[in-house]
Amino acid sequence: MSWESIAANKRQALNDSIPPEWRIPPAIFPPEDQLDVTTFPRESGFFTDRELEITSTAAPAILSHLAAGEWTSEEVARAFCKTAAVAHQLTNCLSEIFFDRAIAQAKELDVHLKQTGKTKGPFHGLPISIKDNFNLVGYDSTVGFASLVNDPATYNSTLVDLLLDAGAVLYCKTNVPTAMMIAESVNNVFGRTVNPRNRKLTSGGSSGGESALIAFGGSRIGVGTDIGGSLRIPAACTGIFTIRPSFGRFPNFQTRSGLAGQEAVLSVNGPLAKTLEEVVLWARTVVGQQPWIRDPKCLPIPWRSVEPKQKLKIAVLWHDGIVMPTPPVTRALKETVDKLKTAGHEIVTWAPTEHQDLVQTLARMFVADGGKSVRKLLEPTGEPFRPEMKMYEDATELGVYEMWQLQVTRNSLCKSYLDRWNDAGIDAVLCPTTPYSTVENGKFAYVGYTGVFNVLDYPAVSFPSGVTVDKSVDVAYADHKALSDIDAQIQNDYSADSVHGMPVNLQLVGRRLEDESVLAMTGVILQALASASGKQ
Repeated sequence: MSWESIAANKRQALNDSIPPEWRIPPAIFPPEDQLDVTTFPRESGFFTDRELEITSTAAPAILSHLAAGEWTSEEVARAFCKTAAVAHQLTNCLSEIFFDRAIAQAKELDVHLKQTGKTKGPFHGLPISIKDNFNLVGYDSTVGFASLVNDPATYNSTLVDLLLDAGAVLYCKTNVPTAMMIAESVNNVFGRTVNPRNRKLTSGGSSGGESALIAFGGSRIGVGTDIGGSLRIPAACTGIFTIRPSFGRFPNFQTRSGLAGQEAVLSVNGPLAKTLEEVVLWARTVVGQQPWIRDPKCLPIPWRSVEPKQKLKIAVLWHDGIVMPTPPVTRALKETVDKLKTAGHEIVTWAPTEHQDLVQTLARMFVADGGKSVRKLLEPTGEPFRPEMKMYEDATELGVYEMWQLQVTRNSLCKSYLDRWNDAGIDAVLCPTTPYSTVENGKFAYVGYTGVFNVLDYPAVSFPSGVTVDKSVDVAYADHKALSDIDAQIQNDYSADSVHGMPVNLQLVGRRLEDESVLAMTGVILQALASASGKQ
């Protein structure tokens, strides 16, 4: 079969797996020109009040209702499965659907609770969505390649086993870009996932199926991965929360990769959610399961209780010397800094001294194999390289010596950054997550603001700043002197009209392996923002 036929059959099978009763009736199906579909669950009449109550409740409260027997695991699973089915019809966010399996699992959990009076584990009955690359026995992990369709997993990812043992209900997998190496979730098998807040805009990548599902309301906590920004960029594009953890804090063993064996810069997994509280819940619970017992690369570091300083010293990276953030991101950064100063925090400017070298190092690491990993997954079906992956198609393979020298460069840059951090005596770096709030489908062009921290292996939280784009305020820069060719392209492409009303995320970066601290400091920043806005 041709790759086109394989892809078409896979898409049809995915759509056929949506139960008829959860298909949106034609009479209420939103027209294509309705860009914001996040209002559909509440305004369509397609959902019951109970379903809306369940899906709008934060995960800790859901767990409390389940443990008390006030809600059943089955009704919670059905509410999220139905919402995920609708989210997919409107945003194309799913890659695998196993609602029947989830509901059967939920029923078993209800029986367990009734018979024993105890929950199965800390995630008892909580539906959790997972990115396409997490292996689940019996289901594909195509990571966007036609050659991996109808190649179901014969083993679970370590994290999947951990979540199931903790009582989580897994019900769907979410779409990714080809090889998970594009900043938008688009591939030749499933096509493009769009942003539920504005379907002309991207939900980001590579965990863009997750971010679209969560922003729509079809999941409270979803799990994605990040090797160059693949958690933080989708969170930013949809205005939700995530943490890119330090390597070794969360288990990432036995997940499928588009660049298998590439370990010069390490992939990590982490949660995406609508609230910081839910991100912390996931992190604390997963580490509490002692993943180092199962994953040989996990570090035996229990989750630590952290009391953050109430007066932080924060270094602000206004731009990275390569790309200037677009106007709404610059405004969000300025307004956040003003509010932090008002709250008594010390603000200093952080120079992008190593950033250009770090960005270049990351780019060379990604294509060090000359694009062989991607090519070998495309060739069996004759699937072409997508245009977004030209750097892989054109890459020249590095020899072993050249790769070792690249890692020497990486290590020197890491040491330089650490020394500068220590000399400045800072607690965290505040910076853009991306140059964009989000951007029109097909126009995401730069991952430098996230990628540098993958090379450094620093934990980083992407969080909503509370600022939304205002086309009358966030007009294009006048007389902007481009920092680089890519900066000129991004500023030329910027359209305030296109992203009007979209949320703007920022990024808070902490010290390596101090994931607890960066989450706690994010809480302090959110408190300062809320106080300045009169919300407390």
